[in-house]
Amino acid sequence: MARHYQHSFDSVHCVLSLLQGIRGTFCDWTECARLKTALLICVLLLGSSAIAGDPDGQSGEPVRTVTLRFVSWKADHPRAWDEAFARFAETRPHISIVRELAPHSSTAYHDLLTQKLKNRDATVDLFFMDIIWVPEFASAGWVRPLDDLFSPEEQANFLPAAMETGRYGGHVYGVPSRIDSGMLFYRADLLAKYGFTPPRTWPELIDQAEVIVGGERASQPALRGYSGQFKQYEGLVCSMMEFIGSAGGRLITADLQTSQLADPVNLAAVDFVREQIVGRIASRAVLTYQEPESVVPFIQGNAVFHRNWPYTWEVANDPKRSRIAGHVGVVPLPGMADRPPATALGGWLYAISPFSRHQREAWEFIEFLSSAPLQRHFALAAGIAPSRAAILQDERVLEANPHFRAQLAMFHGATARPRTPLYPAISNILQRYFSRALAYRDVNLVAEATQADIQINRLLDVGRSAR
Repeated sequence: MARHYQHSFDSVHCVLSLLQGIRGTFCDWTECARLKTALLICVLLLGSSAIAGDPDGQSGEPVRTVTLRFVSWKADHPRAWDEAFARFAETRPHISIVRELAPHSSTAYHDLLTQKLKNRDATVDLFFMDIIWVPEFASAGWVRPLDDLFSPEEQANFLPAAMETGRYGGHVYGVPSRIDSGMLFYRADLLAKYGFTPPRTWPELIDQAEVIVGGERASQPALRGYSGQFKQYEGLVCSMMEFIGSAGGRLITADLQTSQLADPVNLAAVDFVREQIVGRIASRAVLTYQEPESVVPFIQGNAVFHRNWPYTWEVANDPKRSRIAGHVGVVPLPGMADRPPATALGGWLYAISPFSRHQREAWEFIEFLSSAPLQRHFALAAGIAPSRAAILQDERVLEANPHFRAQLAMFHGATARPRTPLYPAISNILQRYFSRALAYRDVNLVAEATQADIQINRLLDVGRSAR
C-alpha cells in the first residue's frame, strides 16, 4: 500500500511543479490552455496510479499486466470463441490473450507445437492438447502437471471418460474442453422419402445410399452416398479404427504388445472400406478430406450420410451455412453385421507449458474456459459436447442439441487410441498404411499390413526396453 501512495504523491508533485512553471510564465494563468492540459495530466496520472495499484481500490497491491500466448487451431465457430475471449477480457482486464493459430490437422498441429516445446519456447503459455498426445508430452516434460491446481473435487465435475484422457502416470496434465466421439449424420428428409430408418449396419447404409442416390440422380446429379475423413492424417486413423472396431478387430493388442493390422478381421474391414465405401458410395475426393472439407458436401446437400464429431450438428442446422438445415438426423455409427458399433474417442484438453513465465495466469484462463457457464456457452453456440456432466444434462443444452440424450452412452463407451508415448510415431505408420490401402486398389493388403505390423512392433519393442 505504501508503494501505491508514494506513486500517487510523486504524480501529484510532478503536476504541481508543472503548474508552478506555468504560473511563472503567464500572468493570467487560470485562463491558460496549458493549465487545462496540466490538470488533465494530473487526472490521468492519478487515475492510472489507482488502476495500477488496485483495480478494486482496496488492497493497494500493484496488478501485473500479462499477455498470454494461446496456441490453438482455427476455430470452426469463430463467433463463439470471440465472445468467450470478450467475456474473459471483461473479468480479467489485466490479462490479454494472443491466439497463435496452428493448422487444423492434428498431425500438422502436433509438429508445430512440439517444435516450440522442444526448444523450450517461453512465449508459449498454454495450448490445446489432443488427447492422444498426453503420454508423449508428459514423458518428454512438455506439459505442466496440474495436480496442485486442479482439485479432486473439481475433477469430479467432469465426465470420467473425459477426465481419464488427461491423466498419465498418476498425474493430471489437461482439463477436458469437450468430449468427442464419431457420429453418423444423415439426410432425414431423404431417408423419410424412401421409407428408410437410420441404418444399424454398414452394409445396410450402403444399400440405402445406393437406392437414394439412384432415385435422386435426375434432380441431384452431384449427390453421393457418403462423406467422411480419409486424408492421410490423424482423422484417418480414427475413421479406420471405427470400421475395424465394428468388425471386432483392434489396431494393437490391449496390452500394447503386438500390432494386429494383418489379422484377417482387420484386413476384411480395410478391404470393405476400399471396395464398398471409397470405391462405391463415396466420391474419391474423400481421400483428400479432413473434417472441414468433409462436412461441405453434406451441408450443401450433396451427401446422404456423413461421419463427423458432435459439433457438426450445429453447423448442419445453421440456415446461414447449410442448405439442409432442419433436415438432419444423427445416430450412433453403424456396426458390422451382428456386431455392435465402434466409435473413436476424441477430444481436446487445455494444457499449460512448463516453460511459460505466466503459469498462474494461464490457469486462470483455463479455469474460465472450462467453467460451467463457458461450457454451456460453447454447447449452445457451437454444438460442442460439454465435458462437465451437469452441463451435458442441462435442459437448455439438450433442447439445442437433442442428440446428446442418446449419445451419452456412446461418449462413455468410445474407444481410445493406444495410450503410449510412442503413439505419434505409431500413428504415422498407420496413416501411411491406411492411405495406401485405400488410394491404390491394386495394393496387396496382406503385404502392406504385414510390413506396417513389423514397423509398429519395432517401436513397441523400443518402448518396452526404454522403461
